[in-house]
Amino acid sequence: MPLNHDMVCSLAAVADLVNTAPETGGPDGLTGISDLEAYVKRHELSGVRTLGPADLEQVRGLRTTFREIFEASDPAAAVTRLNGLLQRTRIAAHLTEHDGYALHVHYFTQGASVAEHLAAECGVALAHLLVDNDWERLRTCAAPDCDKFFVDESRNRSRVYCDSRTCGNRMHVAAYRARRRA
Repeated sequence: MPLNHDMVCSLAAVADLVNTAPETGGPDGLTGISDLEAYVKRHELSGVRTLGPADLEQVRGLRTTFREIFEASDPAAAVTRLNGLLQRTRIAAHLTEHDGYALHVHYFTQGASVAEHLAAECGVALAHLLVDNDWERLRTCAAPDCDKFFVDESRNRSRVYCDSRTCGNRMHVAAYRARRRA
């Protein structure tokens, strides 16, 4: 089943959030409020109020929960972890049009913190992946020196690298050089 625009945006936001963790091979991408503000802006999260230290800590905790969902050994384990998250999340679906976007559904409650917003929106998107039997779209980069997570949005589910311009290109060049040496 093709992913709709809202799901693509939510899944990109959750993968990007998980990839801010130092466990994915880079520096911690959420060390301060300015990092969180940049993340919110990058993903155009609507309805987010002024951010503070509590928001940063809550989002960092949510990042760990999402990473555990991504790392689940199978869909059943992912369901258990995701249900745990969704049970703690206030979800109130409502239709909205804003910022030039067509009518779409938001799942976070009005006045929700950024962590509640992400838990609801991204949690529902992950739930749809499980329901649609598309769990295998959540992947870890196949490059041996990269631990980044990504969502394979391709129709045939064939993407293997987090970024074709970096990891994909590096691996293709390495394979080409290996063939030339042989």
